[in-house]
Amino acid sequence: MNISALSTLFSVRRLTSADLPEALLLCEGNPQYYLHCPPPVTKESILHDMTVLPPRTAPKDKYYLGFFDDNELIAIMDLILNYPNAKTAFVGFFMLKREKQGAGLGSKIVSECFSELSRLGYEYIRLGYSENNPQSKAFWRKNGFSPTGVEYDGGGYTVVVMERKII
Repeated sequence: MNISALSTLFSVRRLTSADLPEALLLCEGNPQYYLHCPPPVTKESILHDMTVLPPRTAPKDKYYLGFFDDNELIAIMDLILNYPNAKTAFVGFFMLKREKQGAGLGSKIVSECFSELSRLGYEYIRLGYSENNPQSKAFWRKNGFSPTGVEYDGGGYTVVVMERKII
């Protein structure tokens, strides 16, 4: 996958441990998210998120991405290809810098990403959100996602799985 094709608005690249300070600041700027998806973010939790994989997936399918406006990190997306099947991509995490929220920028980012994934042959995007997080639910519904009926224990909160057809 050509990562740079995921956005025409921003530069996109894989995040590394060198990006931890900026990634931590972005995540800490969204404390509401962690009220619904504990525990609070740490450098260690971000490092873990950079490499953790769902079952039956390979490291080559994992993209822990940063979206940059000039040199400013404005969004993070954990994208896993071919999960739970070969026609589906999974968004494990998406967070927009708090100061950038409310103007449709998050929707533009995911829309561009999903268009590129569709071009690559993916038919569905799947994700999960904490059922107690009304902001996440509203954002993903606004972006065309619907509950699949699958829910699971996220370790102190219930995760609702949503999906969207992108072709």
